[in-house]
Amino acid sequence: MALKSCTVAVVGATGAVGREALAILNERGLGSDRVIALASARSAGRTLHYGANEVEVLVLDPRSADRAFQRADITIFAADADTSRAFAPIAIERGSLAVDNSSAFRMDSRVPLVIPEVNGELLCKDAEVVASPNCSTILLLVALEPLRRRFGVRSIVVSTYQAVSGAGLPAIQELRTQAGDALAGRQIAPRVFGEPCAFNVFSHDSAISPATGLNVEEQKLIDETRRIWNDSRIAITPTCIRVPVERAHSESVAVELNEPVREDEVRLALASATGIRVIDDRARNAFPTPLKASGIDDVLVGRIRPDPGAGFDGRGRCTRWCLWLSGDQIRKGAALNAVQIAELLARVPDARRAGEPSQRRTSARLRTPRTQSSSAAS
Repeated sequence: MALKSCTVAVVGATGAVGREALAILNERGLGSDRVIALASARSAGRTLHYGANEVEVLVLDPRSADRAFQRADITIFAADADTSRAFAPIAIERGSLAVDNSSAFRMDSRVPLVIPEVNGELLCKDAEVVASPNCSTILLLVALEPLRRRFGVRSIVVSTYQAVSGAGLPAIQELRTQAGDALAGRQIAPRVFGEPCAFNVFSHDSAISPATGLNVEEQKLIDETRRIWNDSRIAITPTCIRVPVERAHSESVAVELNEPVREDEVRLALASATGIRVIDDRARNAFPTPLKASGIDDVLVGRIRPDPGAGFDGRGRCTRWCLWLSGDQIRKGAALNAVQIAELLARVPDARRAGEPSQRRTSARLRTPRTQSSSAAS
């Protein structure tokens, strides 16, 4: 069954990721009569554009959620972790499969953590809830998966340059307001972030562990990469930074492969991979940028070059390679990844339940999940 034959609920429909998920569902051909938009009481009575139509926003409370989840074949959670913990088990009990964008279930061993281009094969008839990774992890692993499959990966050093929209719609407005205030000579008053975001760069705004010195975003990159690649030994050195960009994250990556390879082999692996677009024109100095990546599905990869500190073997091969990537973290880093998971779930035999309420699951193994305490902010 195709996703367009299912009924899909979107929790957090009025947020940045929720709105993007609705736009993608519309692009995928899902009719407005098969979409259920849910949000907090603050959005009561609102309607959202859905292609040429509109969908009413329903208040997410136990009563309305119960009715909505009974109708939904798949529910995409685009809200915070607490909302997912509270309502995902209810969705499952009412027969809806759940795709969660928050951090609530990412490290739960019972829940698949999935990037379709990387490990989509984990989805099976027993998957009742599927977690979508952090946006920075998704962009990084989409870019590196072709190299891992061909050559193996031993270590990663990555610095992220993260757009303010990872913190939601209020952060976008804060950047716009602060830019206007700064240009007008007015004093900037940060509210969403602890530092001014206009014309400034600062360490990612998530909490820092006093023991490790890592912030939450950096720890997510380590933990999620190891889990998705099923490799607890891979060395990952992350540094996560906020930059005054409205949309689309960028990452500077140095990756050490298990075997030495030539540059043409690296380029071929990247250029032939699904979900990647190589932009690497040295003569024109044309490479990925957040503006080029905004609004598109692919992760843009460029600045492909051997690590100048690593050296070559006698056959012109190198084990350490550098690259630069930009990707829309609202789209591929969140909403699109969730929709792609939903598309895979719709094709799993047990997920073919549209219009067949009597065949829906009534059991829910996900009762009290082991979770991270952090939210989905990125």
